[in-house]
Amino acid sequence: MFPIFATLVALIVLATLLPLSRCTKWWIRDLDFPRLQLAILSLAVLAGQVALLDWQDSLFHLLAFVNAACLAYQAWWIIPYTKAFPHEVKNSVAAVPDRQIRILTANVLTPNRNAPGLTALIRQHQPHIFVTLESDAWWQERLDVLDPEYPYSIKCPLDNLYGMHVYSRLPLEDGAIQFLVEDDIPSIHTLVILPSGHKIRMHFLHPTPPSPTEHDESTQRDAELLVVAKSVAGLDTPVIVAGDLNDVAWSTTTRLFRKISGLLDPRIGRGMFNTFHAGFWFARWPLDHLFHSEHFTLSFIKRLPSFGSDHFAMLVELTYDRANGAEREGLVADEEDHEIADEKIAAEPVKVGDVHEPQP
Repeated sequence: MFPIFATLVALIVLATLLPLSRCTKWWIRDLDFPRLQLAILSLAVLAGQVALLDWQDSLFHLLAFVNAACLAYQAWWIIPYTKAFPHEVKNSVAAVPDRQIRILTANVLTPNRNAPGLTALIRQHQPHIFVTLESDAWWQERLDVLDPEYPYSIKCPLDNLYGMHVYSRLPLEDGAIQFLVEDDIPSIHTLVILPSGHKIRMHFLHPTPPSPTEHDESTQRDAELLVVAKSVAGLDTPVIVAGDLNDVAWSTTTRLFRKISGLLDPRIGRGMFNTFHAGFWFARWPLDHLFHSEHFTLSFIKRLPSFGSDHFAMLVELTYDRANGAEREGLVADEEDHEIADEKIAAEPVKVGDVHEPQP
């Protein structure tokens, strides 16, 4: 049995160590995704080692130690996305309707034709804003039935799996559709005005993933995330960034995004909220995100039922409460983090000044 366990541990070690490199190849960066699955595998292998191998063998202790170290490392990344960790964002202390904003994000999966399923979720949960990703002209026609309820919108129908639509009950101001890194990959940037009069700067993103069917490397995704991160860093204006970032919450790139932007993640201490793949319970990751500045507290966050897409929709309600929100601080970037971010941005033809900055 020892050769079998040694082989399994070697694979676990390889999958653990490779993402430590700065290599942007898709097959290395995608190893950021299955940290939960690797932790479960590592734990199962460790239990098998204890049950089936000879404890007297010195190699047993070496193999068990190496495996346990990998398990601890993977757990370090994912434990913040469990209830065992303190909240990064405080719970809202009171309902203040004119300072609340409820946002629904949904990657619809372009070939999915269950538009009634999504519109039913929207009507049930009554978000102030909903954003759809992968929505083409067919989806726009079906979603436009909600125009009377959502009179403000920014629409970018595309048939390349990267269309994007924003519908809002709240006024939108100084909005723009941009193609920051790639000519056919849009992002939407706008101000949203709360009934209280507070203006929120919002950025909706859906960068391309590193994969054998998209890009050999993660440079396009990383650059788009990081130019937006730098554009919102240190702002006094309330900020929300949301969308399908084609990256997991616990990846090195998403962690770098949080450090550079200074934005908070309401999932910390509450759960993973895995949104993809809706069809495979054993292979799900948190790909749909919402980050925000310290101006907000959290009313609630939930994953919604399936509506036929390969993604679940997410629903988040925030309350503008700067006094209580400011008591929390997210990750802080150091000099090396800024150097890495600048290096990743420089790999693509984009700069921070290209990001539309809606002016309150």
